[in-house]
Order: sequence, then structure tokens, then C-alpha cells
Amino acid sequence: MTEQVMTVGSVEEPQKESQARGGTPTWIRVLRYTAVRIVMLFITVVIGVYLTILIANMGGHVDEIRRAQIREHVALMLQNDPTFRALPPEARQKRIEAEVRKAEKRLGLDKPFLVRSFIFLHQALTLDLGRAENMTSDSGSRQVRLIILERLPPTLVLFGTSSMLIFFTSLIISLALSRQYGSFWDRLFVSLSPLSAAPGWFYGIFLITIFAAWLKILPFGGMISTPPPETTWEYLLDLGKHLILPIAAQMLTSLFISVYSWRTFFLIYSSEDYVEVAKAKGLPPRMVERRYILRPTLPTIITSFALSLISVWLGQIIFETIFDWPGLGRTFYQAIQVFDTAVIVGITVLYAYLLAITVFLLDIIYAIVDPRVDVGGVQSTTA
Repeated sequence: MTEQVMTVGSVEEPQKESQARGGTPTWIRVLRYTAVRIVMLFITVVIGVYLTILIANMGGHVDEIRRAQIREHVALMLQNDPTFRALPPEARQKRIEAEVRKAEKRLGLDKPFLVRSFIFLHQALTLDLGRAENMTSDSGSRQVRLIILERLPPTLVLFGTSSMLIFFTSLIISLALSRQYGSFWDRLFVSLSPLSAAPGWFYGIFLITIFAAWLKILPFGGMISTPPPETTWEYLLDLGKHLILPIAAQMLTSLFISVYSWRTFFLIYSSEDYVEVAKAKGLPPRMVERRYILRPTLPTIITSFALSLISVWLGQIIFETIFDWPGLGRTFYQAIQVFDTAVIVGITVLYAYLLAITVFLLDIIYAIVDPRVDVGGVQSTTA
């Protein structure tokens, strides 16, 4: 009788689970979940990019500024034409209006802003970034793609290096502090965590003042000295010298709060009952940390690392401006100053796509590192 009950129970459980999931195979649920996530993330990107277009154009006000500039430029150009000065006033006005309409049509300003905004949205989403209106690359090209690609490597070098150093350094230090709770070093890092309240550019100003203006041992800013070094080794050493102050500023604003946050996570998980049981079984401390402390915190660690890498692409506008660093952040700031909508939208749409892809990949990584995450699963309502 007992065997029959056990058999019936073992058969009913998969049936209940199958009914709870609607009888849908796992691969279909995963495929459906993936499609929904892609659509939702794409809608988010579209909304974000379109809002950027509206803000960058100030709701169409920038178009009015361009029209005024075109009219002024046409008037000045025609005033230098002797045949134009010989025309009667009415003919002059018609000539000016004709030249203005021609210039506006060439720039697409003959269409209403609402229509142009959707055209611009389609071009941005298809990565047809077009030409900049006021900015150029170092080679003299107005292609937005070339401007972004030219400014991207300096941003990757600076923020990629600092992000990797901050991530791995804070991870190692926080693990060590979680093993030495209440020690001198633990109290020191906790007391220094409020330093992260100030942004990196704030520390950058002080570091430049001390080490560049006062002590004169490090450069004020820039990426490479002028004239640039001739050999590869001299170039790398000069680059490293210019990286010291920016990286130090990033470390001051991010390291201590990262150590404090992850140390807190590790302390919380190290006090769980299953960790005490593992220690009671005599497992080595390193194995306990790896299996029972690091593993549950992996989703948080991965999220922090992924989002820090995303910030590498955009850079920091004020930070790069303070250090005169020729990256995407300073380029973004320059584009805002000269109302170069194409460059602003180009940088934003690349950042939006990168963020959406990272969020999508994080869902998959969560399912890999944490077996409790059921991608596309439906929670059972049966008891």
C-alpha cells in the first residue's frame, strides 16, 4: 500500500509541475521569454533615443537657431557679390530667400521638426549616424562614426583600466576584511567609505593642484605629452604617467564604498546557518568562501562589474574635461556646447544599445550562476 502511494505521488508531482507550467516545453518557454525581453528592451531603447533627440533639439528650438544662422550666412555671402549689390531691393530679398530655402532643403530643415525627429530616430536606431554639423575628427572628417571611433580608445584606456583595478582590488580587500571583522583595517575602510560621497572630478582638482601645480611631478592633464614620444616604450611610460592622477581620483571616489558594500554582503552571507554547518564539517576556509559566500553574491558582483564596464563607453563628461582627456565624455560635452545633435544622439544610441545588450546577457548569466533562477518559468499556484 505504501509503495502504491509513493508511486502515485511520484507520478502526480511531474503532472502538477507540467500543469503549473501549462504543459509547455522548456525550450519554448525560454524562447518566448527571450523574445519578450528583446522586444521590451528595444522599446526602452527607442523611447530613450527619441527623448534624447527631443532634448538635444530643445523641442525644435535648435532648428530655429540653425535657420537664423543660415540666413545670416547667406546674407553675408551675397553682400560680397557685386551682381547682388546691383539688384533692386525686392530682387535682393527674393535672391536671399531662394538661397536660404536651398540651404534649408540641403540640411533637411524644410521639413517640420516632428517629421525630422522620426527620420532622425530611424537613422539612429539603424546606426546611420550621418555627418556632424559643427564637429570634426582629427583627420578633418565630419562622419559621426569616425568622430566616435576616434574618441573611444582614450575612454576605454582610462575608464577600462580604472574600472578593472577598482573591481578586483575592492573584491580582494572586501573578502579579506570579512575574515577580519572588527580589526584595525576593517574599521579604517569603514571610516573612509564617506570619501566616496564626492565625485571623481572633485578629487581630480585637488590632485592636479598638489601633484601638478605645487609639486610639479605629474602632468596637469592630457593623454600624451607634446611632442609625443618617438619609441613605443617611451610612449607607454608617458601614457602611464598621464594615467596616474585620473586613476587615483577614480580610486578615491569608488574604492572605499565598493569595499564597504561587498564586505557587508560577505559578512551577511558568512553568518548564514549553512556556512556554519560547512565550517563545522571541517571544510577549508577558502572552499567555504568560494562555495557558500561568493556563489550567492555572484549575481550582485556580476551586475556591478557589468554596469561599471558599460560606464566605460560613455566616460564622464566633467571628469574628462577636468583632466583634458580626449575621450567620449569630453566629446559629448563639446557636442552639447555647439548643439551638434548628430554627435549627441550617436553617442547616446551606442550607449543605449550596449546597456540593453548587457541587461539581456545578465539575465542569462544569472540563470547560469544561480540555479534558483528559472528563465521563462511560471510559478506554480498549486500547493
